[in-house]
Amino acid sequence: MFAPSDLDVLVPTRDRPGALSVTLSGLAAQTATGFRVVISDQSETPVGDDPLVAAAIRILSHRERPVELHRHVPPRGMAEQRAFLLGRAERRLVLYLDDDVWLEPQAVEVLLAAMERLRCGFVGYALHGLSYRDDVRPDELTPYEPWNGEVRPERVRRESPAWRRHTLHNAANPLHLAQKTGALKTGAQKAGAEKAGAGDVGWQPYKVAWIGGCVLYDHARLVECGGFDFWRGVPPRHAGEDVVAQLRVMERYGGAGLLPSRAYHLELPTTVTDRRAECYDHVFETT
Repeated sequence: MFAPSDLDVLVPTRDRPGALSVTLSGLAAQTATGFRVVISDQSETPVGDDPLVAAAIRILSHRERPVELHRHVPPRGMAEQRAFLLGRAERRLVLYLDDDVWLEPQAVEVLLAAMERLRCGFVGYALHGLSYRDDVRPDELTPYEPWNGEVRPERVRRESPAWRRHTLHNAANPLHLAQKTGALKTGAQKAGAEKAGAGDVGWQPYKVAWIGGCVLYDHARLVECGGFDFWRGVPPRHAGEDVVAQLRVMERYGGAGLLPSRAYHLELPTTVTDRRAECYDHVFETT
């Protein structure tokens, strides 16, 4: 059975100390204890010098969640940043968590329970963009398909119907999808389930194209599928590195999103401003 002590949380960060402090505070408030947090910092000013980040790191350590903070410069793109983090991971599971994501207190515990039950390559939460919560987009929810039973390997490419699933994660679609499918419990139902423990907290797996921002991988399987080592073959300014890694893992071992999502996007401007080079084009279109 997977335990928090089996988990490394990998956090890439660059020039967003305020957002990072919120992300780390969410980790400090998790019901799960014993996981390790590894941060790769590519900020112009070392992020550990920020008092809010420093305080969050102290709180995490105090609450039995040790932190490793690495200064990793110069930047060579997000794929290399994620490869660097993977090279420092030591545990059976790795959770890639972006530096602008707040997690509900049971988020990690539920991810671990889902991975234990599904035994696939990855599970994850799509990020809520709550500024869009009144922007309901029914057409973008139509590609939804639940996983019934075993999560199976899938080959997903741009030309396949499964690619259309990417609209499920736009704006506040994860929230509206959870409401539509009944995965989002009422306050009383949620309180009762959370009191019972993570194994009894409602969650539903569904089919994805990919997930951005909060993805739990089987460490060995991610490495077996190449991890992010393709960074050497893409331009330093690139986007979509997580898409490539997930498509590779999904093709061999399957992957699933979880409803309801327990991850929230802080909705800050992206630090990846040049998106002309998509890793997909350099990895899949050239092989």
